Amino acid sequence: MKRKQEQGFRILEFKENKFDIIGDVHGCYDELLALIEKLGYRKEENCYVHLEGRRLISVGDVADKGEKNLESLDFWLNQVEFGGGFWIHGNHCSKLYRYLLGNRVVLAHGLENTVEELNRLTKEEKAEFRHRYMRCYESQCDYLLLDQKRLAVVHGGLKEADIGQFSGQIRAVCLYGEVEENFSEEGKPKRLDWAADYKGEVFVVYGHTVVDEARIVNNTIDVDQGCVYGGMLTALRYPEKAVVQIKSKKIYAKN
Repeated sequence: MKRKQEQGFRILEFKENKFDIIGDVHGCYDELLALIEKLGYRKEENCYVHLEGRRLISVGDVADKGEKNLESLDFWLNQVEFGGGFWIHGNHCSKLYRYLLGNRVVLAHGLENTVEELNRLTKEEKAEFRHRYMRCYESQCDYLLLDQKRLAVVHGGLKEADIGQFSGQIRAVCLYGEVEENFSEEGKPKRLDWAADYKGEVFVVYGHTVVDEARIVNNTIDVDQGCVYGGMLTALRYPEKAVVQIKSKKIYAKN
């Protein structure tokens, strides 16, 4: 089954360029709610809102590996649909989309947890979730440019020369970061540190690669501090460039 999916990048402008950009959640729903409340968001009907007009942005990889994957996905589905939020395509998001399309994918690296939760739903509930997820995924993109192109949000990586451009190769970097052609002894791709060579004026916020500390390196910041592995769930407040974090309740998965 094939279906056209909306992808690429978008340039968006708002009267108030105030964003809270959330790192990889991977099913850590309790930590997500704690972080959202710490940021000052409050529940109103179907979504969370902020009195100062701030918007939530996910860098992707909302589900898989943790214990509350569907609740985490439902949170972001509601934020996009009702709360003016955004959800960048992550590699795990893309894989779930392909699974729901009916494509053959390997149920591994945490996707098996999400599928197990899906299989507990009734036929009607599963159909409704599939419809909502696919509609949401197709409405989002691989990277966003915001605040007069001063800010970029992506999942895996975005090289300076690629900003404002799009291709299949650029999309691969957006989803997976920059990797070597050769694989490691464990059969995994060797990741390259694209941020170490970044010299762009656009401030890039990304996740995907777990690092111990959310710190600015060459006008980029990695907000994946491995919550699902017992680390921290991170939010980057923009334009303040302030880091807000919640400690993981426990180790949900092995890195």
